[in-house]
Amino acid sequence: MSRSIDRLLAIMARLRAPKGGCPWDLQQTFTSIAPHTIEEAYEVVEAIETGDRRSLKDELGDLLFQVVFYAQMGAEEGCFDFEAITAGICDKMERRHPHVFGAAKVPDAMAQTIQWEAQKAAERAAKADGKPHSALDGVSTALPALTRALKLQARAGRVGFDWPDPAQVIDKIAEELDEVRAEIAEGADKDRTEDEMGDLLFACVNLARKLKIDPETALRRGNRKFTRRFRFIEEGLAAEGRRPEDATLEEMEALWVAAKRRE
Repeated sequence: MSRSIDRLLAIMARLRAPKGGCPWDLQQTFTSIAPHTIEEAYEVVEAIETGDRRSLKDELGDLLFQVVFYAQMGAEEGCFDFEAITAGICDKMERRHPHVFGAAKVPDAMAQTIQWEAQKAAERAAKADGKPHSALDGVSTALPALTRALKLQARAGRVGFDWPDPAQVIDKIAEELDEVRAEIAEGADKDRTEDEMGDLLFACVNLARKLKIDPETALRRGNRKFTRRFRFIEEGLAAEGRRPEDATLEEMEALWVAAKRRE
């Protein structure tokens, strides 16, 4: 294992070598690499969701390479290296698992979750260094909007700002949907309608959270379902020598219903 990671670190150093390195790798910065990191993380998720273990191995390698890339650039700037990254995460994991690496006792997974969040809150307070801080501090603005909404709601919920019952969230969704309808009926400008749509989506994420469903996972599942059914429409029309743009909405809807029945 250590030999493999040493080899990978050496490869990365060679790619970034001013003399004889790769021109593309030499041009990269933390900012330019960031979008690739996000893409690689989603490819890991896709491999997990499709059950493709061979692809998962490859995608995890690609994601690890992203970490090594950042470590190399950090070393070049003199701010951190791969050893500092791994030492930091080792320290954090031991600190957040005192029931494993210390004398603390945790009876079950729920208690561990509460302890974990308490530890994270203490770390955020320490980072604030005496300055006013919020329960929402540390929720990255770079997260996908659905995921960030979920985390914001969870943080607020942990300090008591939460609906106790999913039924109340459903009522809130109905209220927000009525407000969207009102904006449309009044011919409101795009900004106002977008604002109300944001409230509606936020409420839908809240319902997913109360039902213990990850909204990103649910929407990805919905996307795959839509893709599967729409391709069924395309295939059905292609068998008749036609394309979707040649068909009526009613014809496509009939094929959509057939696709649902097939499932």
